[in-house]
Amino acid sequence: MEKEIIIGSTAGLHATLAAKVVQTASKYAVDIRLHYKDKVVDLKSILGLMSLAVPKGENVKIVASGPHAEEAIKEISSILG
Repeated sequence: MEKEIIIGSTAGLHATLAAKVVQTASKYAVDIRLHYKDKVVDLKSILGLMSLAVPKGENVKIVASGPHAEEAIKEISSILG
């Protein structure tokens, strides 16, 4: 399952937001990744997520697989959007 979203935070994907995303993603038994431009990172990795430095208004794609993929994508999308 996948979903494209636009980063809504005025500061982009900053440390506090990234920590919240990682914490949320880690609650689910899913393989979940974030695609930005030509890079793909595990959403359960704070270093991977921070390395992207995604600014406000950029398009990203969340791709997840597993029994709770839909729930995980929905919750993470609400945090990032």
